[in-house]
Amino acid sequence: MNWKRREMMEWRQPLVRLLFLALFFFAGIILGQVFSNHVPDAAGDELVLYLTDFLKIESRELSPQAVFSALILYFRYPLAACLLGFASIGILLLPFVTGAFGFFLSFSVCCFAAAFGPDGVLLALAVFGLRCAVTLPCYFLLAVPSFEHSMALASFSIGRGRRSAAVIYSREWWSRLAVISGALLVGMCSELMLTPWFLRQILEQLLA
Repeated sequence: MNWKRREMMEWRQPLVRLLFLALFFFAGIILGQVFSNHVPDAAGDELVLYLTDFLKIESRELSPQAVFSALILYFRYPLAACLLGFASIGILLLPFVTGAFGFFLSFSVCCFAAAFGPDGVLLALAVFGLRCAVTLPCYFLLAVPSFEHSMALASFSIGRGRRSAAVIYSREWWSRLAVISGALLVGMCSELMLTPWFLRQILEQLLA
């Protein structure tokens, strides 16, 4: 009976950490919506101008700058989650990073909706849809165990190692990191190849 209870507790702990971080993510989404209401109308005009200029480009060659930009967009939050798992300060910064993820995503989508009305949601889906489908699960798959490691490191530091076991980064941790890195690379390459074409089709209809 005890071992069943212990297994149940081990299953619930990651779920509790996931829900805790998810609260910050949704709080960031709400803040992004609130702050987007204070964006001046000129910002919407600038977005329309930028997308109009995008249509004038007949062909988009894959440049090192585009690849580097895509690397940053795909790896910034998962990489931050991974690195914070090696520091006790992650117990404070991981919720903040999670909230920032939700805030900037929500703020960007709301800016598209403000500039293009209901069609802006479809446009935002073309820009952020694939990226979010890849980076969101990858982020939380890294953030949850990283948060556990940060808590263990903080406990180890406070107790000076007397009441806490040493923090171990197991093979499962590194295997998870490798698989997630591969998934992020696949998503990044897919976006570089597919998103410009998909975005162009939608823009031609919206700005025709």
